[in-house]
Amino acid sequence: MDKLIYVDHSATTNIKSEVLEEMLPFLKSNFGNASSSYSIGRISREAIDIARERIASSIGASTNEIYFTSGGSEADNMIIRGIAMANKDRGNHIITSKIEHLAVLNTCKALEKEGFEVTYLNVDKYGIVNLEELKNSIKDNTILVSIMFANNEIGTIQPITEISQITKQRNIIFHTDAVQAIGNIDIDVGKMNIDAMSLSAHKFYGPKGIGCAYIKNNVNFEPLINGGHQEDCKRAGTENVAGIVGMGKAIEIAKGNIEKYNKKLLFLRENFIGRVSQSISYVGLNGHRTKRLPGNVNISIRGIDSQNLLLMLDMNGICASSGSACTSGSVEPSHVLSAIGVNPCIAKGSLRITFGEDNTIEDVEYINKVLQDVVEKLRYM
Repeated sequence: MDKLIYVDHSATTNIKSEVLEEMLPFLKSNFGNASSSYSIGRISREAIDIARERIASSIGASTNEIYFTSGGSEADNMIIRGIAMANKDRGNHIITSKIEHLAVLNTCKALEKEGFEVTYLNVDKYGIVNLEELKNSIKDNTILVSIMFANNEIGTIQPITEISQITKQRNIIFHTDAVQAIGNIDIDVGKMNIDAMSLSAHKFYGPKGIGCAYIKNNVNFEPLINGGHQEDCKRAGTENVAGIVGMGKAIEIAKGNIEKYNKKLLFLRENFIGRVSQSISYVGLNGHRTKRLPGNVNISIRGIDSQNLLLMLDMNGICASSGSACTSGSVEPSHVLSAIGVNPCIAKGSLRITFGEDNTIEDVEYINKVLQDVVEKLRYM
């Protein structure tokens, strides 16, 4: 295969060279355990402190509000379960939405089996929660609202500040899964009244296997993992120093480049949507037309099966997806597309293209040409 075009940046991104460069010493010479008192242990501890400061300053938080995890899924579990368990004397009601990442939905379903009550909010045809429904769903025993910042499949961005204003008025803790949003949206947890937030480094050109939970100082939560004294005794386990260093560097770069990055992705997105709408018939855009992540395109193409489509795109050197990487093995229609009312037969032909910083207008032209040919062949078959 001579050509390889990667357009699945919502699934993962490549590690930037600058990020890898900072990580390498902690994979080789500076391998010390950060809990050790000797010199190479202190070097690791100092590196973690620097990374924590970089992350905190990037989102408007304090350093003691950042807890490192193995990724976004652990952060979601840590926050939702931890807050639920620590605050169950106040109530047992949680509110979330029907289009959350499975790390949130399955955590909530598990808590239901343990006696918690969960309300799953509907979304409109664009994937946006109804603020009036949220208000009406709040009860005296509601302790937590968890609504994702931006959807990982359709890219729709939620009215986070408006949601947080509602929760603040009712003294309810507000968590947002910002795994897809960070690096694409300038987030200030203080100004936006966000009490807890989940992040994952490999979504913004950092390494896999490292993420963090932001949890505001006045929010009570119980640890998900018990053991040693790491992370202020809130997340036990020897720290992934190299990963933490990489995450700190990656978020610093993402914060500094966000305006330029978004401008490029928006140009590629709009160009691609324009080309596809003209070259392929019976194509529908999923998600909000403008209130969406700049690099996200999610379309449904009638008359084809997305698995066959993805296979043929791969044969032509194009790496794309039909939705969340975490549900790629499922034969069921996407829960996100179902929630926004896409017909199951049409949802079978969904395609998610998510552009990144290395993509070019030539990539857009090539993908459109290949997609046009592949769709024609599949429909004929």
